[in-house]
Amino acid sequence: MLQRVQSIWLLFATLSILSLFLFPYIQIPESDGLLKSIMVTGVYENVNNQTLQTQHFTIITVATVFLALIPLITIFLFKNRKQQINLCYLTVMAILGYSFWLVQSAKGIIGDFTLQTENYRIGVFLPSLAILFLVLAIKGIKRDEKLIRSVDRLR
Repeated sequence: MLQRVQSIWLLFATLSILSLFLFPYIQIPESDGLLKSIMVTGVYENVNNQTLQTQHFTIITVATVFLALIPLITIFLFKNRKQQINLCYLTVMAILGYSFWLVQSAKGIIGDFTLQTENYRIGVFLPSLAILFLVLAIKGIKRDEKLIRSVDRLR
């Protein structure tokens, strides 16, 4: 059942979480007019016209990889739909906690700077997009479960 639509949604959830490595989630201007970008791998600043990583987020990076692997592993549990649904719910809760963690780490870096809407980048929306894909996967898994139950009643 790897070709089912929920497998696509779970793959999209994995890709949206892994996209956090490509896109910053907050970008704030420095006092000298240069930008400081906050990504899941660390803080990046422009120094002498070069973008350098000034802080490393090792634990957040590992957590991002782990969080991206859960929906990918869930794809291959297609024989146990209940376990798939439970892992999807667990992943949604983990993404919510992870998003809170990202916000708290960003607050620690930016200090007393007030964030405006122009400071948010695409990385802010990627966890929400992953949650949307997981909800769509849950809906597909439940639809398959309902189909299997109706076929079992006919036998």
